[in-house]
Parts: sequence; structure tokens; C-alpha cells
Amino acid sequence: MVNLVQFPGLGLSFEVSRVAFSIGGFAIYWYGILIGTGMLLAMLYAFRYAPRLGINVDRMIDVIFIGAVMAIICARAFYVLFAPFQYTSFWQVIDLRDGGIAIYGAVIGGFLFGGLACRWRKVPLLPMFDIASIGFLIGQCIGRWGNFANQEAFGTNTTAPWGMISAQTTAYLESVQATLAAQGITVDPAQPVHPTFLYESIWCLIGFIALALYLKHRKFDGEITLLYVFWYGLGRSWIEGLRTDSLYLTGSLRMSQLIAIVSVAAALVTLIVKHRRYRGCPELGWVTVPQPETAAEAPAAPAADAPADETQTAPESAGTGTNDEEDGHGAD
Repeated sequence: MVNLVQFPGLGLSFEVSRVAFSIGGFAIYWYGILIGTGMLLAMLYAFRYAPRLGINVDRMIDVIFIGAVMAIICARAFYVLFAPFQYTSFWQVIDLRDGGIAIYGAVIGGFLFGGLACRWRKVPLLPMFDIASIGFLIGQCIGRWGNFANQEAFGTNTTAPWGMISAQTTAYLESVQATLAAQGITVDPAQPVHPTFLYESIWCLIGFIALALYLKHRKFDGEITLLYVFWYGLGRSWIEGLRTDSLYLTGSLRMSQLIAIVSVAAALVTLIVKHRRYRGCPELGWVTVPQPETAAEAPAAPAADAPADETQTAPESAGTGTNDEEDGHGAD
């Protein structure tokens, strides 16, 4: 199906097909390609920067595989659980090509099962969470464009120049107009709507740039994770309020908006407490993970001491040797 997507205020229009190509009559959708691309770029980022946080890349691969698979499963399960309709077959439940995944389900599943995998593979937990948080922002930034291809995850009407309209937005709003009216939301299917997927993509891009630049300057392991939870929740809390396809917990209580607000408050309080604890402590900088010697290699000469706030040395599987462990706090 090809949609003519228009931005009247900008004088722009695009023909957008949901299907990228077909193999033997089986359609491959842009939605899946874009999500896969986001995951791939997130993994490439992790492979590059994980060693600098004291993470063994070989062990991290198992963590990423388990975390990614469970993130997709939990994202779909979250959506199916709170969807405002019933699925009629198991195939419909597992068919992701038409969309229908919840980001917060992916975040919860990825961190939960990825954390368990860290314990199993002896990967330092909080540094892995820090890398994963930046990876989530990469994946979310790119994956949201799958919503553009599907013409979904848009908001209420807007008079802003970037307002968007297509046959799909019009048809969807016509089908839910009465339901939205009962919730106190008035929409005109014939008018442009907020491209909320674009808002979230830009929000995640800004968050990625900021956290990637700050990674080396973090004061404690887990700080990047808390900043991710705060930043994404802050954006999602207002973006979700614009959407017309929210998952509701009950009545007019939007599930993702509730999770976002609670997570922002929890992350902010934790950040304040942790920054008071580590006030005056040096930045963690990068960690150097010794690589095992091979039989053909001659013993390496001792490396010159590096500045304390720039480089640390950590055993391959014993964590990062940062001030969390030195203070006896461990993984808070």
C-alpha cells in the first residue's frame, strides 16, 4: 500500500510505501528494516565503546543477543496486553509487520533479561546498562521512522507548518473519532496532525548526542542509565499526551505517560542523591581492559601511568574498578 503523505504548511508531499520489497510473495516492510537498522547501529556503537567501560566484547555479545530478543518479545507482549482490541489468532499476535510494539515493553524487557545475562556472563552490570541506554536512543531514533512508513503513531490536529496528513491518518481518525470524543479529545480527520513519531525521533537524537558526549565524563557507573531514563521519560510524557493511539491502563490514564512520569521522578531523585554522594570525585574516564597474551607474543613492557581521571585498568571480568566498588556500594 502506497500513501501520499503531505505537509501542506511546508509545501511537501511524499509517496510512501510500507513495503520495501518482496521475496517469493512475502512482503518485507520498512518498519522491520528500520528497527533492524537501529539495532545494528546500536550494536556497532556498543562494540566500539564497551571496552572503554571495562566490558569484554566477546561476553557482551551474549548479553546483547539475549537482551535484544527479549526486548522485542516484551515490547510485543506489552502492546498485546494493553491493546484496545482482541487478537483473533496467534499469527496476529506474533506478526510485527503491521506495527504494534510498545517501547517501554522493550526497555523493561531489555534491561531485565540483559541484566540477568550480565550476571551469567560476568559482564559488569552498570557499565553495560550505560552502553545499552545510549544504544536504545540510537534504535528509537531510527526505529520511529517505521511509524512514518506505516503512517501510525501520530497525534491530534495541529496548525503548525509541519502538520502531516495522508489517507491513512484520515481513515484512522474517522474510525476512532467517536472514541476520542468520549475521552474529551476532538479531532478533525480532514486536517493535518502532529507527526509525533518525528518529535520522538528528534528527541532521541538530541539525547544520544548529549549522552555520547558525556559518557567519558560520568561520575559513577549507572549515571548514563539514569540520565537516559530521565531524558526519554521527560520527552515521552508530553509527546504521549498528543497521540491518538495511546494504550490506556484505565479510563483516560495513558499507560506510557504514567510510566514516563514515574520514571522521570525516580531518575531525578536518584541522580540528585548520587551526585551528592560523588561530589568532588574525579570523572571515571575510560577503562583499559588487558587483552590475553598469545604464545607467539612477547611479554609487553609495562605501560606508563596514565592520569587518574582519564584511564583506569580493570580485570577482564571483574567489573570496572570504579569508585562504586571502591566505596563498597556495588550496583546501587
